[in-house]
Amino acid sequence: MSTADMTLPAKFDWSSEAATARRKRRHRADRRLRRLGIGAIVIAIGLLSILITSLAATGYRAFVQTMVTVPVYIDPQYVKEDDPAKGNYRAIVKDTLTNLFPDVTNPGEQRALGQLLTNNTQFFIRDRVVADPSIIGKTIEMTVPVSDPFDQLEKGVLSRSLPENQRKINDMQIGWFDALAAEGRITMPFNWGLFFNSDSRFPELAGLAGAIVGSFYALMVCFLISFPVGIAAAVYLEEFAPKNKWTDLIEVNINNLAAVPSIVFGLLGLAVFLNFFGLPRSAPLVGGMVLSLMTLPTIIIVTRASLKAVPPSIREGALGMGASRHQVIAHHVLPLALPGILTGTIIGLAQALGETAPLLLIGMNAFITSPPGGLMDASTALPTQIFIWADSPERGFVDRTSAAILVLLGFLILMNITAIFLRQRLERTW
Repeated sequence: MSTADMTLPAKFDWSSEAATARRKRRHRADRRLRRLGIGAIVIAIGLLSILITSLAATGYRAFVQTMVTVPVYIDPQYVKEDDPAKGNYRAIVKDTLTNLFPDVTNPGEQRALGQLLTNNTQFFIRDRVVADPSIIGKTIEMTVPVSDPFDQLEKGVLSRSLPENQRKINDMQIGWFDALAAEGRITMPFNWGLFFNSDSRFPELAGLAGAIVGSFYALMVCFLISFPVGIAAAVYLEEFAPKNKWTDLIEVNINNLAAVPSIVFGLLGLAVFLNFFGLPRSAPLVGGMVLSLMTLPTIIIVTRASLKAVPPSIREGALGMGASRHQVIAHHVLPLALPGILTGTIIGLAQALGETAPLLLIGMNAFITSPPGGLMDASTALPTQIFIWADSPERGFVDRTSAAILVLLGFLILMNITAIFLRQRLERTW
């Protein structure tokens, strides 16, 4: 009996009908497996599409802002040229609206009229006068945001058909707004303030500048710590460390740390960096150090996998040419493993960019009205800014929350595209 016959079952049916039936069963199983795979991909793409569509359906409104252009007379009796920063700009705003609607004389109605413009209009006028005191005594055209209820009205979020007692603005205020629109004073340009303004208690003025700068500083600190330390640890464990129970224990702990919930690293940062070392709360330095602790295990694991992927013949050839162990690693192995290392590092940083829990625990959810000037200044980050806006009661922050999520997703997609590009650009085949 041949070796091939010995491996077959004792009652193997050699008839063509049985072989055909078995072949058909295998083909049906292959088709089912392909259909299941395609179905899983379709479900994943569908759920992702639902997520993106739901965010875009509400977030797109935050990318435009309702503005009103009004003539502003800089009255010399309210502003002195020798000290323009201390003028009575609130009175100038009141006179501006009174000139537009001279029939509004009742004090209560005048207060309601003042609610058309954002509460910071007086500061916009002040900054304009401080920058150019020569406009005192002149009438200038200024374009300022309307307050959030009128912004929501113009965008169709606030329905005009609602009863007056269910709206933040009354019918008289809507009439004044419509009068300004009829005169062509209402516009809706792209909202650059979403990217260049810092946080504000008024939705029409709130922006992501402080969060973007804070995230940049935190990621920079995270990269500067986790990248060299992670690569050095991986190189030692993979190339130099002896294989014994201690290195096995370290490897197991590194793998376990990669699966630890991120909030645990936040608690560690709170206990060590803030309470023990006394570092400033809400500082990007602390946030970056906490994120680096979370990213280190991922970088070590990815780097070790990239080093293992380099063929042993590369090491043997370099050693055979007389290179030292250090030269083999630095000149041959690491350059060949670099594409995988960079890809894993960027993906780890992208994961760190989206973390919220550890940053909340170290206080990077403070109300910051200006971008941080350095690593030690109080700051917030994109995920915590989203958390803050999601918890705000004003209707305008709903749109801005979705818009901020879209901006964060854009940064994550950009980082992943960069990782793919670097891998394809630097990858070598052997």
